[in-house]
Amino acid sequence: MPRPEKTYDRLKGRRALVTGGGSVSEGVGKSTSLLFAAEGAEVAVLDMDGALAEQTVSEIAQAGGSAFAVVADVSDPAQCARAVEEAGERMGGLDILVNNVAISPANPIVNGDWELWDKVLATNLTSAAAMSGYAIPLMEAGGGGSIVMISSVAGMLAHGAWSYGTAKAGMLSLARDITAFHGRKGIRANVIAPGHLFTSHIADRLTDAQRAMRRGIGPLGTEGDPWDIAHAAVFLASDEARFIAGVLLPVDGGVTATGPIVAHATLLQEMAGGGG
Repeated sequence: MPRPEKTYDRLKGRRALVTGGGSVSEGVGKSTSLLFAAEGAEVAVLDMDGALAEQTVSEIAQAGGSAFAVVADVSDPAQCARAVEEAGERMGGLDILVNNVAISPANPIVNGDWELWDKVLATNLTSAAAMSGYAIPLMEAGGGGSIVMISSVAGMLAHGAWSYGTAKAGMLSLARDITAFHGRKGIRANVIAPGHLFTSHIADRLTDAQRAMRRGIGPLGTEGDPWDIAHAAVFLASDEARFIAGVLLPVDGGVTATGPIVAHATLLQEMAGGGG
């Protein structure tokens, strides 16, 4: 899907913080930051790599949008607190949080690397809890807000990357607890579960045969891309979704409607060996 040329100001006047918003080319965080800005939001682009965050900010500015970079390692709750505080101070509040940061190393449960397990959960799940926990008071002070968790179909179906899938599954429970305990203050939390996406992060890790196998797993016979997720995030962050809270939205080409994402053991084995 090409970068959208037409937008509708669905987030006009909103203040958004997107984690993992820096990328050499368009990953989910970067595409979401770009689309949010195009829809009228001011965007705090958070990344642990300041140069990549600034690249996204520069592209937003070139397109006429408003953004600034925030540098933080969200696996550290103390840095999450500082990042939310900085974003809130610079924007005068916070209306939208997108928890997008994730790492996905192969990590089998048998004889697993438990330090790596802890790192994955800290980066993928604890970060979402910490960012949300620090953002909610700012949102409540402003009359409400929307939190969007970028999970994965790996949190719904057998995947093989144990720590990754466990962390992604936990995001739904987190979103539902946030909704249950903060909904009366205007806070909505929802989860997007992407399926097989073709992104810059895996472009050099998949062979043509592996990509063909990925496409063949889903009933639509194709892969998604970061813009598919960005469009879903805009919807959930906007007033169009004002009555949607605590839900899981698969954006997966129908994979979860039909069968396991590890339909081919060969693909799983190749990906665990570095295929993506």
